[in-house]
Amino acid sequence: MLKLNRKGVVIVNGVVAGEITEYTDLSKEEFVFEYNNNYLSHGSPIGHHYPLTSIAYKSDHFPPFFANLVSEGWLRAHQSKKANISKDDYFGLLLANGNELIGAISVLPDKDLQHD
Repeated sequence: MLKLNRKGVVIVNGVVAGEITEYTDLSKEEFVFEYNNNYLSHGSPIGHHYPLTSIAYKSDHFPPFFANLVSEGWLRAHQSKKANISKDDYFGLLLANGNELIGAISVLPDKDLQHD
């Protein structure tokens, strides 16, 4: 059974647009992006592959849209070392550095997430 592991709040131009959540178990992971209901009524899509809808977007791998927000090369290596996060942990790096992204989108860790 998949268990909630990590969650990030997706912000567009200072407005909460939705959440991206990671669910894991010993052999599987799933990522879910879901728009915030308030954002659906007046926001614009975060990307071409994410039209505004109340239906959650699910993937068995880290979505390319969000992976492309993560730094590359020497900067990823530096951020990885500084935060003690594997350079292959795209979601971890995004949560650790998502407040410093170039462009309109930020991804911040959900501070209210409670682990069992």
